[in-house]
Amino acid sequence: MTTTQFPVDVVVELENILPSHKLLVPSYVLEELENIKRRSRGKNRVAASVSIKIAQNPPFQVREMERGRNERVDDALLRHSRVLCTNDRELRRRAREKGITVVYLRQKRYLSIDGHLSLE
Repeated sequence: MTTTQFPVDVVVELENILPSHKLLVPSYVLEELENIKRRSRGKNRVAASVSIKIAQNPPFQVREMERGRNERVDDALLRHSRVLCTNDRELRRRAREKGITVVYLRQKRYLSIDGHLSLE
């Protein structure tokens, strides 16, 4: 939801640093954003709304993905991802422990990569 909080064009930046990768959004991430939008007010509600609109348009592709009955969204992301874009510090740490490349916003100005990107 950083797209509304910082002056960074995340879409352009992602296309620049991940030119040969598909930008997929798991369906359960959209569900979580919808829940945040429903429960929140003010800036968080606006940020969730903008994030939903961005995720539903090119270059992003929403992919129907299942998560376990009691599986948390973070756990499902770790199970499905080879490259993960997040600013959540704990999720970034867990992803790196599993060898997942992480893209995150650094210094509120640009995206940074933690890990190795394959050109597959």
